[in-house]
Amino acid sequence: MNKIFETPLYAYERSPDQDTATPVRHKVIVVGAGPVGLTAAIDLAQQGVGVVVLDDNDKVSFGSRAICFSQRTLDIADRLGCGNPMAETGVQWEAGKVFFDDRKVYEFDLLPEKGFSNPAFVNLQQYHLEEILVDRVRALQAEGAPIEIRGRNKVEAIGTHDDHVKLEVETPEGPYNVEADWLIASDGAHSPTRRMLGLDFDGRIFEDNFLIADVVMEADFPSERWFWFDPPFNRGQSALLHKQPDNVWRIDLQLGWDIDKEREKRPENVIPRLKAMLGEDVEFELEWVSIYTFQCRRMEKFRHGRVLFAGDSAHQVSPFGARGANSGIQDTDNLCWKLKLVIDGKAPELLLDSYSRERVQAADENITMSTRSTDFITPKSEMSRLLRDAVLDLSEKYEFARPLVNSGRLSAPCTYKGSSLSSADALNGPDITCPGSACPDAPLGDEFLLPKLAGKFTLLTIDAEAPERLEEGGIQATRLALSVKDDLTLELKRRYLGDADSAIYLIRPDQHVAARRDTFEENAFRQAMRRATGKE
Repeated sequence: MNKIFETPLYAYERSPDQDTATPVRHKVIVVGAGPVGLTAAIDLAQQGVGVVVLDDNDKVSFGSRAICFSQRTLDIADRLGCGNPMAETGVQWEAGKVFFDDRKVYEFDLLPEKGFSNPAFVNLQQYHLEEILVDRVRALQAEGAPIEIRGRNKVEAIGTHDDHVKLEVETPEGPYNVEADWLIASDGAHSPTRRMLGLDFDGRIFEDNFLIADVVMEADFPSERWFWFDPPFNRGQSALLHKQPDNVWRIDLQLGWDIDKEREKRPENVIPRLKAMLGEDVEFELEWVSIYTFQCRRMEKFRHGRVLFAGDSAHQVSPFGARGANSGIQDTDNLCWKLKLVIDGKAPELLLDSYSRERVQAADENITMSTRSTDFITPKSEMSRLLRDAVLDLSEKYEFARPLVNSGRLSAPCTYKGSSLSSADALNGPDITCPGSACPDAPLGDEFLLPKLAGKFTLLTIDAEAPERLEEGGIQATRLALSVKDDLTLELKRRYLGDADSAIYLIRPDQHVAARRDTFEENAFRQAMRRATGKE
């Protein structure tokens, strides 16, 4: 077994909280030290909010688990100080191939446009990402940031109150109680927090199973996403191949519904399946094997008083399309700036309801896309299979059929259409930067746009006049002035101006558009700031 799975990453240490007569109150406690919990904690700590992470484990996750991290997630990671190590450690890719039977029917490029600081996707085992995030926590601690991880601290009971949450925590040295003004539950698909609060998922479980195998081998396959429908080595089913760091390859094989899961995970049954796919002469070593079932479900709402759910504890989707960890990290990106404003008394608690509304919308979008992928990958009737196979045949020669092929629509950020935080669109500009959308990157000479929009309210002006600062209700938006005269690639104009001659955008701290107009009108932008902070 890889030693990384055996070495404590945040070993248990006795906390002063365990020796107090009354429970210590913290601003924020995060339950779960996976990618979602750690990104939330880092985000809050960087804003000066005290945060404690509790986890019943003390090591990285076993197996690769989440592996595909999208451009939007990398943009968020840049703001958290983790983007470069993710990109440097991971396998970057943007191309994919689709196979039907024994032939390639077409290939695609996820990033045909240029002018972005990050690639379309990076493949990186979850255990590597967790190491990167813990390293970032340690760096923040060295700088004096108020952040702490407590390993082997298992939450056994939760009591919710109007102004705080009380937790009973079990440790190797016995239990203790602790309190939090706010609790973020990021403790996974089987969330004990959700269970202890008597909450559940609504949604659909699909009648199919997939084998995941992490295989260590030397292979000359390119860094691409390869997906097979009805391949010779897995007739009537599907398969997926992805390259990861350290000569580890991720293989997904569809198995069907009526199987013995424990039997299928045994090496004597896994290895023949892999040899049929890779070839009898290929040498490989199994690092990790698991079986999963498609699930597309979510909680009714993600905020329950002082408890906020994020990631798999709030919603689940099938893994094809890389929508799990990516959407969870985007949950925290939406949540943390709002929680900071509420904690500082600059926004009402009702702002946190917009977290639930916006991320429920994102979850529903992911569930819809994931359900469609599942229905295409695993047809439920002979007629559906005939239609799917006809689409695959046509896609080999005819471009019009290729958008109909669905091997997992890959993760993209949600546009919060109709959000209560967005103002009416007052610019005849590009759809990709309408209110509610995540700002796309653009080159600015030797630099890029997104890092200049991170973590604060920004008035982005393009060939338009506006004040250097605009303050409303104790919240300040600072101006970033740009001009298309300096836009040698024309990507800034195409993505933010379109046919307009000038534009002013109000950008939220999570780099989503709150409002846009062609010129500065003070009252309109003040109102937009009030809306964006839940005050109107």
